[in-house]
Amino acid sequence: MSSVQGDWVFLRGLVRQQKHWEQFPELFAKAFPEARIHLLDLPGNGALCDRPSPLTIREMMESARRLLKARSVNGPVNLLAISLGGMVALEWMHRHRQEVTSAVIINSSMRDVGTVLDRLQPENYLAILKQALLDRDLQSREQLILDISSNLYPHKAQLARKWAQYARTHPTSTKNAVRQLMAAARYRAPKRCPHDRVLLLNSARDRLVNPICTRRLAERWSWPLATHASAGHDLPLDDGRWIIHQIEHWLQESA
Repeated sequence: MSSVQGDWVFLRGLVRQQKHWEQFPELFAKAFPEARIHLLDLPGNGALCDRPSPLTIREMMESARRLLKARSVNGPVNLLAISLGGMVALEWMHRHRQEVTSAVIINSSMRDVGTVLDRLQPENYLAILKQALLDRDLQSREQLILDISSNLYPHKAQLARKWAQYARTHPTSTKNAVRQLMAAARYRAPKRCPHDRVLLLNSARDRLVNPICTRRLAERWSWPLATHASAGHDLPLDDGRWIIHQIEHWLQESA
């Protein structure tokens, strides 16, 4: 019987929305039927695309807390977060530790665990700039994002068409994308360890964020770290079952 229970809050990354989790929430729910999953969008993305994106990670975190309270979810909760969402999770534990039971943070970074070149690997600068500012073809843009963020997903062209439709119905504006990037670029990890029940996951072949960022975070606070040998930055898309296996193993080890 699964030991994963309670409320689980899923947080996506830069200019991504809850729909970009694709099949992962279903895999998670099947593996952990006692868990209650809450998919949240950050302001400026998805269902909140008409709102201005906050210029700080703290404001993003407080927005997520308000969304949960509006759903009558009063915690404590477990956080599962990727990339920018991982920064939001760290800030949540730092500011409101009593509200968090545990956290799983995937392929994240912050100023004091990685250089600018670590946090956004230089070979992708031109491609990302083109995607964000110049390319108006939504499908081409989403195909580019997939090519950079996924190493293993087998049907990228089909998924790019699907993601282009997400962008049509709930577009993240260029202004909000820049605001999110500014918030992420300025965020520093808390000086003190924010929690004692955190699992870190990263991808050895992440072509967007250098995996050393997660490794340094693990070393700083002695948090357990598992590394996928071949997945890309979007680890839930590339190998969601591996994530679930790591969570199961982590819980068994810490029981």
